[in-house]
Amino acid sequence: MIARFFFILFLGSFSLFLQAQENFENSINELLKKPEYKNATVGILVSDLESGEKLYSRNAQKLLIPASTMKLITSATAIEILGDDYRFQTKLGFTGKINRNKVLKGNLVLTGGADPALGSEYFQDHYYHFLQKWVQKVKEAGIDKIDGDLVLDASVYDTEKVPATWIWEDIGNYYGAGANAFTVYDDMFRISFRSPKKVGEPTEIISTWPKIEGIKIKNEVRSAGDNRDNAYVFGSPLDKIRVIRGTIPANRRAFTIKAAIHDPGQVLAADFQQALIDKGVFLSGNVIFKNVDKSEVQNIFIQESPTLAEITKVLNYESVNLFAEHFLKQIAVENTGIGNREDGIEMVKEYWQDRGLAADAIFMEDGSGLSHFNAVSPAFFVEMLSKMVYNKAFVASLPEAGEGTLYSFAQAKFPGRTLQAKSGSMTRVRCYSGYLKADSGQELVFSIMFNHFSGSHSALVKEIEHLLLELQETN
Repeated sequence: MIARFFFILFLGSFSLFLQAQENFENSINELLKKPEYKNATVGILVSDLESGEKLYSRNAQKLLIPASTMKLITSATAIEILGDDYRFQTKLGFTGKINRNKVLKGNLVLTGGADPALGSEYFQDHYYHFLQKWVQKVKEAGIDKIDGDLVLDASVYDTEKVPATWIWEDIGNYYGAGANAFTVYDDMFRISFRSPKKVGEPTEIISTWPKIEGIKIKNEVRSAGDNRDNAYVFGSPLDKIRVIRGTIPANRRAFTIKAAIHDPGQVLAADFQQALIDKGVFLSGNVIFKNVDKSEVQNIFIQESPTLAEITKVLNYESVNLFAEHFLKQIAVENTGIGNREDGIEMVKEYWQDRGLAADAIFMEDGSGLSHFNAVSPAFFVEMLSKMVYNKAFVASLPEAGEGTLYSFAQAKFPGRTLQAKSGSMTRVRCYSGYLKADSGQELVFSIMFNHFSGSHSALVKEIEHLLLELQETN
């Protein structure tokens, strides 16, 4: 009798489970009938995190453009290979001798450590006064004058400015800055405009910061009736000519946009030299970029970055392309000694292949997802996330509803970190991958990828939020 009771209970529960799956599938089918999605390519996989059982699958093996969800792969690999307590190091030292008159007969040497957080707005507590600290260390070493050059050694990374497959519309803007041995200030400079009251009129550039020696800006930006930044910066990473096109709001005394710095080492060198002068330390020579024999350099200070776990949290919360590109190259640094994007990609793929993931389930061109040539399957994301659930630093780096890149999801609907995920978006691409805890207590891992849809992003975000709520309530 008892056995029969439990058998009936099991059948009832199983029936409810099947009904829940059917309801979720019906919701997706109805969504994809809408005109804006009927021609889209859509891949979805939802699995039970503990058992690995697939609860829903649609084109799970299809290779789709991941946009910024690619950062999940890059950050997960970096934190696994490098460790969550890894720190980037920038070294300050000198060659030659310091005489009794506090004159350095030699060169002041800055060895780039590719610290993505140096001078970053995301880490002001760490870096707001870093130049003043460097000058202090120079003076503490007994140097009041440098009878030589300021040498910057950028050999930790190769000379590639940005990945070859990034598009022209992106590379001039702040989110299109590439990884550099001397990344500083988030490799970003600001351009402030004044706009007239009348719509459609030319604007005026009133200031830029930081100062970039030799930059030439052609301003084609006009005033507009809407309240958005629709201005884009165009220019090659190999020169200092920039053209700005588009619109900014009319009747603004100061409206600021952000552009990429593709040669941050020169900006850092100029600011460091000025900081030295401000404290009475003068340089008789020039600023030179060259490789140095590390055995000849006496280090006087090592500037360490925040931990990789701290940087990863900013990377995934704020979707910082620059940080992801640094992570990719740094994986190569720790394996080959030089940060090379292609080597880093091979190491990422090899790492996950060794952990049982299919190598043909990913095409990787960069670390951030900015390249339209990237392609990843929902199955790859779900399998990788399933293996990463035990890495506390990685899981903690994923925003919850109402935070970071999940700001548009209502926190009240997903309370207590029941949803942790990374979003990815670019033109006609919207993706989400992460973890979801159902009302029943069941823990799910999911990947939802939409490519080539014709509707608005905000409308699709609401549809995906509804799908996640349905998963939460019915599992």
